[in-house]
Amino acid sequence: MDDWTQTLTAGPLLAIAAGAIALILILIIVFRLHAFITLIVVSLLTGIVAGIPLSGVVSTAVTGFGSTLGSVALLVGLGAMLGRLIEHSGGAKALSERFVAVFGEKRAPLALGVASLLLGFPMFFDAGVIMMLPIIFAIARRISAKNVLLFAFPSVAAFSVMHVFLPPHPGPVSATQFYGANLGIVLLVGLVIAIPTWYLSGYLWGRFVASRFQIPVPDLFGTVDDDQPTNPPRVSTVIAILLLPFVLIFLNTGVSALASSGVIDSESWFYLVATFIGQSPVALAITLLVALVVLGARRGTTGSALEKLVDSALGPVASVILITGAGGMFGSVLRASGIGDALADVLQDSGLPVIFAAYVIAVVLRVAQGSATVALTTAAGLIAPAVALAGFNEFQLAAVVLATAAGSVFAGHVNDSGFWLVSRLLNLDVKTTLKTWTVQQTLESVTGFVFALLVFALASAF
Repeated sequence: MDDWTQTLTAGPLLAIAAGAIALILILIIVFRLHAFITLIVVSLLTGIVAGIPLSGVVSTAVTGFGSTLGSVALLVGLGAMLGRLIEHSGGAKALSERFVAVFGEKRAPLALGVASLLLGFPMFFDAGVIMMLPIIFAIARRISAKNVLLFAFPSVAAFSVMHVFLPPHPGPVSATQFYGANLGIVLLVGLVIAIPTWYLSGYLWGRFVASRFQIPVPDLFGTVDDDQPTNPPRVSTVIAILLLPFVLIFLNTGVSALASSGVIDSESWFYLVATFIGQSPVALAITLLVALVVLGARRGTTGSALEKLVDSALGPVASVILITGAGGMFGSVLRASGIGDALADVLQDSGLPVIFAAYVIAVVLRVAQGSATVALTTAAGLIAPAVALAGFNEFQLAAVVLATAAGSVFAGHVNDSGFWLVSRLLNLDVKTTLKTWTVQQTLESVTGFVFALLVFALASAF
């Protein structure tokens, strides 16, 4: 693989990618073949047809599978255990009742979305989603058990918007560095863009799809029919447990920012400890240990009963983890085939204005290989020389960063591990996920780009 160079041009590679995606959809939707099997088979076939050496096809696929599972499996597994504890202790039901009492049934979806925007500032997309799902499901059961999309989509979209547009998430930070933009201005403009983008593509779209698709609440963390304790934990206790990983991750973010600005020493024990416990898997593991004591042992569930309780959370999410990993495998094979680089090279010489070229290249890379972060960082690397020559001011640079970010989220589909994560967690079939989540990602992309263009135009006028 180290000596192999792709000789196919953009046209044939695009045809191969389009054929592979079409084959996945046909096998899953028409022939009802399991998504896990389908993604493995099509990934291997795509690698062979794209010309990847036979000796490297399997290793490329397995590497993509493993790298995706490295983060997803830990987060989903730990999050599922935590969700099961919250549900079984009666904490989810108690919190949902208080939530509805405070915000009302009509404002619950909006309140969930706003809460997710706040939590999504330091938390990665997948970690935030798995943390919020127990509460989303409990509130949905409390108000409308057959309409989970009404409550889930505003929240899930909020985590997506924050992950794509705002530092300290890796995509916008990398693009900021490539373009030489000011991180503080990117953060400020990102907030201005992210909030209306979420409201239009997350909250309003969530209400729309909920009126078209009636999806019952999945039994991922247990059901309301399970035995509920007579002494549920206090709502403040549940909120404190849910906020614990947020605080730990935010500590990591803040300490890293202080270290990069030279305020604290990156070799100090405080920095090393804070950045260690603030990484998503570690923060969730610490939270789970606390929950085992507070929601388990201290409430009378101990020994083998507690062990069986958390073990019961892993079965329902096994399919989520494996299918998400297989989605990462397919995206990895497409990246190795070179389709994204080939198409980006063609577009780079298209003569488009810089901000349009950054958006279009990010869109092409996203659709071609799936990963939003890869699309954003690659597009930024390709466009960076043109940006450097353009002489943009700080606000124009921030607009270009966010336009590139908007392109990187366009139309997430079967080659994106996030597509499968949302599909499996919300118990959506592929066709419904394409009609709801893929469209949401497209709306998020186009809306964010329009707002970035407005900022760019205003910055150019002054």
